[in-house]
Amino acid sequence: MESEMISRCQSGDKAAFRWVVQTYQRMLFSLALKMLADEEEAKDIVQETFIRAWKSIRSYDRQKPFTTWLYTIASRLCLNHLKSKKVAACQLEDITVFRHFASNDDSQRTLENSEWISIVKTLAEGLSEKQRMVFTLGQLEGLSPTEIEQITGLDASQVKSNLYVARQTIRKRLKDLGYE
Repeated sequence: MESEMISRCQSGDKAAFRWVVQTYQRMLFSLALKMLADEEEAKDIVQETFIRAWKSIRSYDRQKPFTTWLYTIASRLCLNHLKSKKVAACQLEDITVFRHFASNDDSQRTLENSEWISIVKTLAEGLSEKQRMVFTLGQLEGLSPTEIEQITGLDASQVKSNLYVARQTIRKRLKDLGYE
């Protein structure tokens, strides 16, 4: 189904592209929200991702996973956005939301966007843009190191190094917040 829809998109079929948007917008919003910790900015990044995808769909290499191609566009837009703007530091209310979440035993609980924002701001404080990107793709989105390499353009050692530093920074942040 995906392959057929992408072929139709490459032929200029806007209805097929609507299917692409509906199918992948949640995935891209999840990434952007976790990267930017701002719901409105995440929505803007998703919209810009689909605009760019539509404009360049004919150049999409069908030998590579379509989701990797979309993640690449979105992650680069997020990185550019982070570089152009100082990321908001976490506030006391973010820490309060994080502590409430961390102490909640309900494993079926679904996070609201505002809660994700607070958790990401709290844990990602002190990470560089690349560290945040690699951590988000690997730990929060569950992508493989190979996919992260393809999306970010980093080599295996850079991915591993950025992920290691991100994990260490987050571990220290958790310890500072009273979690061992």
